[in-house]
Amino acid sequence: MSTNIEITHTFNAPRELVFKTFTEPEHLQNWWGPKGWTFDISKFELRQDGVFHYSQKSPEGDVMWVKFVYREIIAPEKLVYTYFFSDEEGNIVRAPFDDNWPLEIMNTFTFIEHEGKTTLTMIGAPVSPTEEEIKTFKESQEMIQEGFAGTFDQLADYLTKHLI
Repeated sequence: MSTNIEITHTFNAPRELVFKTFTEPEHLQNWWGPKGWTFDISKFELRQDGVFHYSQKSPEGDVMWVKFVYREIIAPEKLVYTYFFSDEEGNIVRAPFDDNWPLEIMNTFTFIEHEGKTTLTMIGAPVSPTEEEIKTFKESQEMIQEGFAGTFDQLADYLTKHLI
């Protein structure tokens, strides 16, 4: 089994628009993250080595901080970033839900347009994981798939109701 996870979702929207929803904070805050959670952007710098740092709060009041560091931005085709759980200052911390979750993950998003629809493919891979982190990541693939499916459903809904 591969260490990578691949998720594909097709949106009924042009590629430029779908890409914008990933790269502009005024759009991101309306759909990113788990359903029912609140989302607050602390820092957003869309450039190579730029940072996207945010907190998300569960309906029960639990707060998680996450930080992205952008590695490659090719509008509107590709977006690559590493991400990790962090504290409020942006320092790397262990995932609040599993001590064996990889410290850092690289996500590569590609956006392909065909006949007015955009197919998004995301490939996620742990960065320099330990054997235990690889095992945990592999065992979590279904949870990751379900989480992104829900998030992408929120994006599809947002696109339909607000942007198309």
